[in-house]
Amino acid sequence: MAGPHLFLIAGEASGDKLGAALMKGLKSLAPDVRFSGIGGPLMAQQGLNSLFPMSDLSVMGIAEILPKLPKLLGRVKMAVDAISREKPDALITIDSPDFCLRVAKKARAANSDLRTIHYVAPTVWAWRPERAAKMARHIDHVLALFPFEAPYMEAEGMTCDFVGHPVVAEPVPRKAEITAFRDRHGIGKDQQLLLVLPGSRQGEVARMTPVFAAVVKDLCQQHPALAILVPATANVADTLTAQMADWPQNARLLDPRSLSAEQAEAEKRLAFAAANLALAASGTVSLELAAAGIPMVVAYKFNWLTTRIVKKKVNLKSATLVNILTDSFAIPEFLFEACTPEEITPFVSTLLSDPKALAAQKSAEDQALTMLGRGGEDPGLRAARSVLNAL
Repeated sequence: MAGPHLFLIAGEASGDKLGAALMKGLKSLAPDVRFSGIGGPLMAQQGLNSLFPMSDLSVMGIAEILPKLPKLLGRVKMAVDAISREKPDALITIDSPDFCLRVAKKARAANSDLRTIHYVAPTVWAWRPERAAKMARHIDHVLALFPFEAPYMEAEGMTCDFVGHPVVAEPVPRKAEITAFRDRHGIGKDQQLLLVLPGSRQGEVARMTPVFAAVVKDLCQQHPALAILVPATANVADTLTAQMADWPQNARLLDPRSLSAEQAEAEKRLAFAAANLALAASGTVSLELAAAGIPMVVAYKFNWLTTRIVKKKVNLKSATLVNILTDSFAIPEFLFEACTPEEITPFVSTLLSDPKALAAQKSAEDQALTMLGRGGEDPGLRAARSVLNAL
């Protein structure tokens, strides 16, 4: 009998990583599994031929989505038509709820027997709690990244498994590899390295890079020996190359475009392991930094309209996952109006010479990663088992 045919949809870099780990786990448990759908380079590495470029879906923020709505709706139709044509055993949507759940709703309307699974529970504990009930109309089963999410999903009638986050299973580079990475990029053995991570979507890179550029210029004046590295995703590398044209000479882009997806991930992992500190846009990257044991400063801003809506709706003391999981403010944040070079620069500058503060961050990071499944079964494998059990 033929193996299960699964239609997967991921809409951004973090979803691509989750999807690739899931696909790898599924292939180990069900070698004859077949995949189709939408994903990025990491999912392609696992055998997915994407229906259209994943970057078409990488939009965040209410005001940012509106100009691209006609194209996004066209992509919804294309995905729904493909699902109707291919008749998979299940649709697995990965994060990107605005797009993915719209597809799930229309695909289920066309075929009421379609099994639907959503990977990454909506953050109903943070904002818009009604989303769980709306999702339950079109989703059968949920794979949750965080241990406290299952009860919210089950209360609305969906089944849900906590599977952990794949970030806890990422390989740790050896010291020799880190030394070789530093040598390759002209970074001295004892030279401090600051990673700057303005995001993986065009919109957030456009908003965050000017702020981070001003921070970098001030820091390089205060710390002339500081090395700056900006790891980019392929879809924003062109934009960052242009925006970094007038950055100080000790700042350089880590450009993945000449590398395979696997090589790019390995290079990024080495950059994280080699760094002393990171300045990052809020998002999943904070967990990747935590997994590498790198202290960080997190910043983020939306445009004016999205800021007003988010401030009214969000019910969180912190936007950083390490802080949320540990119920602390171990990771410093500069959000909304506080996301300015004047606020951020002095804090980053002080952290570069404050080992006690850095050690406190690392302790919180370790605690968060334990909560996410570090030391247990590979989360990609757990997610795969949950999917097969739900079919």
